[in-house]
Amino acid sequence: MTGADRENAGALRILIVTDAWEPQVNGVVRTLKMTRRELERRGHRVGIVSPLEFRSFPCPTYPEISLAVTHAAELARRIDRFAPDCLHIATEGPLGWLARRIALRRRWPFTTAYHSRFPEYVHARFRIPPRWTYAALRRFHNAACATLAPTPAIVHDLRTRGFHGARLWSRGVDLEVFSDRGERPPRATDAPVFLYVGRIAVEKQVDAFLRLDLPGERWIAGEGPERRRLQAAHPRARWLGLLDGPALARLYRAADVLVFPSVTDTFGLVMIEAMACGTPVAAFPVAGPLDVIGRSGAGVMHADLREACLRALDIPREQARRRAEEFSWEAATGQLLEALRRIPR
Repeated sequence: MTGADRENAGALRILIVTDAWEPQVNGVVRTLKMTRRELERRGHRVGIVSPLEFRSFPCPTYPEISLAVTHAAELARRIDRFAPDCLHIATEGPLGWLARRIALRRRWPFTTAYHSRFPEYVHARFRIPPRWTYAALRRFHNAACATLAPTPAIVHDLRTRGFHGARLWSRGVDLEVFSDRGERPPRATDAPVFLYVGRIAVEKQVDAFLRLDLPGERWIAGEGPERRRLQAAHPRARWLGLLDGPALARLYRAADVLVFPSVTDTFGLVMIEAMACGTPVAAFPVAGPLDVIGRSGAGVMHADLREACLRALDIPREQARRRAEEFSWEAATGQLLEALRRIPR
């Protein structure tokens, strides 16, 4: 059934099983929450099965994530209580694997999503060879009718690694919350402000940003296991912690450049949030920035991150905003609907 057929068939009951959910603050959770909002705006009913519904324990090295402790029979009861028309398995955690097992046993079609370069993260933390982790992920995702990835570069990478059903599910930005309208917030310095927003963890390469010889100030918004070490090593940087959407939008507008030092992210929602607020981006030329910034001139990608930061200072803020306006949750949600498959009755 095509997406158009589904829309014409009326409202769908769409169940999303995810190991990543509130109170986490990250790109996966933001994507799922905005997608749910857009699906419900279209008249569909969306159910979420998350660790909040089960006993759980903190994920090793990533305690913000709670890993559910349950069994297939209990998860199956929760799935049946919702009676979904379509099943989307958002993550490869304990709930994701259990939902996959249930769907395969029942011969239900389902979709999955590839949100992050998990093999590279595991290698950075535990030195486990990425090929081992990719083998496990292929087994997980190749059972699905489609594996949704956020950029064309990631889709291509997955296909070359043997993921059979990889297809595009892009991302959007709330252009009302993240806006360049009005005056830029006042700040205590006239010197350039370079901003990092995101999780403060080894795989994000925040230290690659903090080590740069840059003029002006460096601001960091976010939390994570590396914060204490990096804050002690760089006390002159401004450490701002976690911020909600409106406060984050004000911070983006106050900064001159968003610095995105990660080389393992699949998308990087913070880049389009910053651009929506008129703030250009400096990044390495890797998957994620290559698709999000592209040839728009809304940011600078360079193997020398310092060079990218300095050149990004010359980008007009309206140019960054124009690029952000090309991303919408409406279009992204349409891609998800095109990929979903009805469960046979």
